Amino acid sequence: MKWFEALILGILQGLTEYLPVSSSGHLNIGQYLFGVNGEDALDFTIVVHVATVLSTCLILWKEIVWLFKDLFKWKWNDGTKYIVNILISMIPVGIVGLFFKDSIEAVTNYNIVGAATGNPLLVVGICLLVTATLLAFSYFAKPRQKEHISPLHAFVIGIAQAVAALPGLSRSGSTIATGLLLGNKKEKLAKFSFLMVIPPILGEALLDAKDLFFPSADEVAVATSSSTSTWVLIIGFIAAFITGCFACKWMINLVKKGKLVWFAVYCAIVGILAIVVPYIA
Repeated sequence: MKWFEALILGILQGLTEYLPVSSSGHLNIGQYLFGVNGEDALDFTIVVHVATVLSTCLILWKEIVWLFKDLFKWKWNDGTKYIVNILISMIPVGIVGLFFKDSIEAVTNYNIVGAATGNPLLVVGICLLVTATLLAFSYFAKPRQKEHISPLHAFVIGIAQAVAALPGLSRSGSTIATGLLLGNKKEKLAKFSFLMVIPPILGEALLDAKDLFFPSADEVAVATSSSTSTWVLIIGFIAAFITGCFACKWMINLVKKGKLVWFAVYCAIVGILAIVVPYIA
């Protein structure tokens, strides 16, 4: 991977991690266009995911500090209730990670999909269309807005996050759209959606990093094929972190204004292109 490819892909990851258009889907499209795959793609994906998590921590540091302050009061208060909801939301993605990780990786591997269908972006395209549908439904639905996110709603939103493990299904789009359909307040929903994603992404990144630094005997040969330099990874990290900070703040304001329908149109267009273009290219 070249430095300018890392820069472009880092910017792409930082922007799309928070906008409801699927960062994984766009990253797969970008890596496909640049011809980046295998161990290079894995190394880069881990680095930029960590970068966007850190950008979330920076933008929402006040909320994170508030949660820890309330937690260490050792009382049942608003902060501990919020943390419990985050833990509940993690149950579905935890189940998926423990029991279905290999199956999802097989489905999302665009090399395998390409060999089977002739289109390595087929799964991404279909999932982007599903994201567009979710965003459109959440825009036109007008349920009564609830003041607080309940544990049951946190669990349902967590299911949406778990399903969004597929590339093209936006994590923020799925969780925010699901929360809106359930009738939760827009201004609180965006922050909850971004906070609930921090533990799973960090956990996934740590597991992937373990496989990179301590590969099994079967993975050693694959690991040696990576040609991505540390300098290139640093460029990608910085690009993803800076753009992630802007996108996180921007998305919170967008959700408050309820302008997500335009992202539905965008996802539909990109999804159709991802399905059609590889067949005719």
